[in-house]
Parts: sequence; C-alpha cells; structure tokens
Amino acid sequence: MISEHSGEKEQKLQLKKTFSGGIEEILGLATKYEKSFEIKGKISRELVEEISRIKKEPEWMKRLRLRALEMYEKLPSPKWIRGIEDLDVDSLIHYLKPEASMARSWDEIPKQIRAYYEKLGLPEIEQRVLSGLSLQFESETIYHNYKKLLEEKGVIMLPMEEAVNKYPDLVKSYFTRVFPFSEHKYAALHAALWSGGVFVYVPKNVKIKQPIEAFFLIGSAMEGQFEHTLIVADENSYIHFIEGCAAPIYKGYSFHDGMVELYAHRSAHIKFSTIQNWSSNVINFNNKRGIAEENAVIEWFEGSIGSRVTYVYPSTILKGNNSRTTIYTVTLSLGNKLKDTGSKVYMLGRNTSAKIVNKSVVGDGGINVYRGLIRVNKEADKAVVSSSCENLILDNRSKAYTYPHIQVFSNSAVINHEAKTGKLGENQLFYLMSRGLTEGEAKSLVVLGFLEEVLVDLPFEYASVLNKVIQLEFEKYGGIG
Repeated sequence: MISEHSGEKEQKLQLKKTFSGGIEEILGLATKYEKSFEIKGKISRELVEEISRIKKEPEWMKRLRLRALEMYEKLPSPKWIRGIEDLDVDSLIHYLKPEASMARSWDEIPKQIRAYYEKLGLPEIEQRVLSGLSLQFESETIYHNYKKLLEEKGVIMLPMEEAVNKYPDLVKSYFTRVFPFSEHKYAALHAALWSGGVFVYVPKNVKIKQPIEAFFLIGSAMEGQFEHTLIVADENSYIHFIEGCAAPIYKGYSFHDGMVELYAHRSAHIKFSTIQNWSSNVINFNNKRGIAEENAVIEWFEGSIGSRVTYVYPSTILKGNNSRTTIYTVTLSLGNKLKDTGSKVYMLGRNTSAKIVNKSVVGDGGINVYRGLIRVNKEADKAVVSSSCENLILDNRSKAYTYPHIQVFSNSAVINHEAKTGKLGENQLFYLMSRGLTEGEAKSLVVLGFLEEVLVDLPFEYASVLNKVIQLEFEKYGGIG
C-alpha cells in the first residue's frame, strides 16, 4: 500500500487537475509548432551520413552507423513480429529538428511545445522529486537541467550527442556493447539512425538519492524517434533513472525504436523505471539490456500502458559473482492494442539471483503476449530464480499468451516459475458494487489491487501517475466488459 504523508494530498489534487480526461486526451490533439528541418526518404548511406554530419560526430560514430546500416539491410524482419503490417520505415521522417534551442529553464522552451510537458505536470515533478531532467521533443533534446550537487559529485549527465563529442573514449567503451545492433533488424535500424537520448556516468562511491528523468515525446505523425540512453554506474555507486514517454493524438502513426544500455560495475546499483504512455498512434519498439558485474544490482520496472503495438523485453546479464536483478513489468492492453513484452535474464556468475514479476491486464479485445527467457550457464553455480507471470482477463474477447523459456545447464540451480491466468471475478464486482461503486470503478479498483505488488516501489508521484492513467483507461472504455 502506498502510504500518504504531509503534502501528498496536495499532490493528488494536482494530479487530478493534470489528468482531467481520458488517457488519449491528456495531451489532446497534436498542435502546430515551428520546425527547423527534417530528413526523410529511403534509408540509405547518404541519409545516414547526413545525420552524422548534422551532429558533427567523430569518425568512429559515423563508421558505427554505417556498419549498423549494412546489418539492417542484411537482416530479415523477426518472424515473431506481428501487428505492424502497415509500418513502412522508408516513408517516415527519420530526423526532425524543432525550432528550439537547448533550454535550461522552462521559459526558454517554445510555448506550443512547453504546453505538452505542463499538461503532464513535469515542471512540478522536477522541482519536488528530481536531481536532473532531460526532455526530448521529436529527434532533439530541447531541455536539459540538473542540480548543482550532481556536478559537485562528478556525475556526468549530458545529451547523448554532446557526450559522444565531449567524452568519446568513455562512450565508445559501452555504446552498443551492452546491446549489440547485430541482434535483430530493428536494433540495427536504431544504431544507424539514433538521435537524442541521455548519457549518465556515476563515479565510484557516489550515490544519487533523487532520481534523474528523461522524457521523450513524439509530436508528429509519420515520424521515427530513435533515442539512445546509456547509463554507467562505477563501483559502489547508485542511481535511479526514470524514463517517461508520451504522444498527442494525430492522424496516421509514428514509430519509436529506442535503446537503453545499463552497465553496473562492481557493487553498483542501477534502478531503471519506465512509464510508457504513448498514444494509440505509436508503434513502440524498445531495446533494453543491462550488464551487472560482481555484487552489482540492476532493477527494471516497465510500466507499459499506452501505444498501439509494443515490443519490449528488459534484460539483464548477470556477469559477475553474487550479482542480482529484479524485473517488474506491468502491461495494460485495452481495446485494439497488442503488447508483446517480457524479460530476459542470462546468469553467468556464481551465486547470482533474479526475481521476475509480470502482471498483465487485458480487456475490450486487447492482446497480451509474455515472452520470458531464463538462461543459467554451466558455470553459474547456485543460481536462484523466482519467476511469476500473472494475467487478468476482463472479458471473453481478450487474449493472453505466455511463452516462458527456461534453459538450465547448472545442476545446482534453483528455479521457480509460476504462471497464472484468471478472469475478473463476478463475486468481487458484486461485493464492491454493493458498497456503492459503479461497475467501472469496481473493475478499476480490482485491477489496481492486482498491480499493487509492482507499483509499491515507485516514487509516490510516479505511482500516482500510473494509478491515474490506469483509471483513465477504464473511463475511456466505459469500465470494460
């Protein structure tokens, strides 16, 4: 249960004011804004080189892009991909720069663009909760600000393009090394076209108490967004990074193909939380992986609420002895939505441990697919895994599929996997409605109770936002059922 302390009632009122309509109406219709220039057309060597030239990249990054392009052209589309038959990558705008310089204060952001973030309550959240905030609109970072304390502790927090030029050796050591672009076609596409994202380096023995957030917004139809986030936590350090995503309503669709790479050195701890709230115009791919060295910890929280189609599988490689990971995923598939999500854990070191909890809610004809991979290598003595996958189906038109894949090559491993699929209980609804709740309110309450286990560790502001957008989804679909 999320406890309420002084000041939280005021925050709840602010959230209620901020989210006053259905989830599709949070940002409303896309508004016109001034654009600087765009790059579109068939993906080619010339197009990729043009993006690199605009960003004034070093030669090594341009070569990386071109190698990724060659891989993209060679690789077939993954056979398990469904629901993107209308996606024509060559017809997209691959790079779109708004008429906005990098801002350090909210007043410097163009009014039409700033309005989106104000509707989401980000200025207030930054002031109350965050140690740093980066905003990306379309293909470029338009706002980047952090507290002086980060600089005093030697923390590097930069837009990715700036980090590539300012710290080339450091970035080069990790960029697409955690998640190689050769793994599938859309990872290669990302590496060829990437633009935006955040680089964070936390020095040894530095622990950042307040989270850092990056928020990504797609404001136009027929656009591709390809941000790259790279977080490196040096020995015995700690960071909590929050990723937010949203889009207004527009005709047509847009394509998101981002990447997140985490590297936790010895005894470091990285927590990465995502609240994905794309509008139903967005096709969403997100490539996420972390590597944990000896005694390191990587935590993932994936809250997948919006988008038309989503493919995302937070993954951890437990490379070092005594390393551990937790992966919590929440997916909501209501209406004409397909969510293909899950998790992957590769256990290489001795005495490693993993806890995986997946909660999925499907209704109004939605589809959810869970794919989980657990691989325990022969050398991974005494590995321990607890894996749980639960689906809550709200009606007879919705579907949930579970595909766990467990590969164990160590005789000393202890693996516990549990999967449950159930329907909304009529007795639960009857009891709640007899206490004065409407059917929609009763269903929303049951769902929030079902998800509580994975929401409890989020900062209050973000747990409240996630609770609210889930409730609004039920309002949009009339309670479901």
